[in-house]
Amino acid sequence: MRFPAKILVLLLPLVLLALAACSSGPKPADWQLEAKTASERAVVAYMEGNTRVEAVEFGRALSEVSSTGRTGLVARIELLRCASRVASLVFEPCSGFERLRRDAPAPERAYADYLTGRLQPQDAALLPAAQRAAASGDAGALAASADPLSRLVAAGVMFQTGRASPAVLQQAVDTASSQGWRRPLLAWLGVQAQLAEKGGDLDEVARLRRRMALVDAPAAKPLKVLP
Repeated sequence: MRFPAKILVLLLPLVLLALAACSSGPKPADWQLEAKTASERAVVAYMEGNTRVEAVEFGRALSEVSSTGRTGLVARIELLRCASRVASLVFEPCSGFERLRRDAPAPERAYADYLTGRLQPQDAALLPAAQRAAASGDAGALAASADPLSRLVAAGVMFQTGRASPAVLQQAVDTASSQGWRRPLLAWLGVQAQLAEKGGDLDEVARLRRRMALVDAPAAKPLKVLP
């Protein structure tokens, strides 16, 4: 499974260079292609629940971009890793970025603040286009986003800051489900189940729990072919 280029909003410069290689433009450096591919694989692995592969691929991506000595590029990889956590409702310090914050460009610092729900209003214009409207808490803008990763990240930020309506939760569930992303799907279904339980809707709680069990079930064993 591969992401379309538009999903990796933090790696847009790398993506554009990679696309240029398919046209008459100059061929991008090997590190650019390797970083893009490794980043794609890392995000997919995390969303699918494969932490081991994610760690290997993010390590490869970081190794490639660090060879340039460009703090901004390394920061984007770290932010992409943290964004995948926010999309899955895992809220933790983005320590990999924080060690780079002093030398990171302003857009990267703004995105890091956005992920932690601490974005200053004057810095909203520095965000990727897919996140600017969502930063204001506009659920309509969330629905309009064609990028599933950006949509989940925005929903995660809304949830973290107490602005996620039931409609936002459902959009997040539908997005994760349509992509087959087990980790965020379980997280968002869990939130829906908690809300249903608080509301006393036991039938809905049971339905959501059954769906979560289905998502979390081990892979079915192949059928034996009888001789």
